[in-house]
Amino acid sequence: MMLKTGDQAPDFSLPDSDRNMVSLSNFRWRPVLLLFFPAAFTSVCTAELCSVRDELGRYEELGAQPLGISVDLPFTLNRYKQDERLNFPLLSDFNKEVSAAYNALYEEFILGLKGVSKRAAYLIDGDGTIRYAEVLENAGEQPDFTAIKAALAALGTPSS
Repeated sequence: MMLKTGDQAPDFSLPDSDRNMVSLSNFRWRPVLLLFFPAAFTSVCTAELCSVRDELGRYEELGAQPLGISVDLPFTLNRYKQDERLNFPLLSDFNKEVSAAYNALYEEFILGLKGVSKRAAYLIDGDGTIRYAEVLENAGEQPDFTAIKAALAALGTPSS
């Protein structure tokens, strides 16, 4: 079943690049931007995640916590995060369960690789409801960050 705006987001727990477990439910009090991406160290993924890095202040102003998710190992994500100076958590979905739950998993990717995360973006509000959903079949495209920021702004600025 395809997840869509208005659906309850499936909860999950995944290891981050520092091997700490991170759960979606840890952020129930604030919006979360889930960014599924195919692979660390690839050009489009790097451009996408570095754009979020460079605009992290804007996401924070809007109260959102970006989380990057791929099927890469935590060790790979740790090196990638360091190399690109990424300033938000990267989570390892090595077992592919979360990517599958969010309909963001290629059955077959380039070079015959199976079980790679699709490029996808989900904005989840503080109550766990999906407020924006975009799953891209073409890994060469990036999510519509203008639409994501508009959806985030529509949630309203968090109170201090």
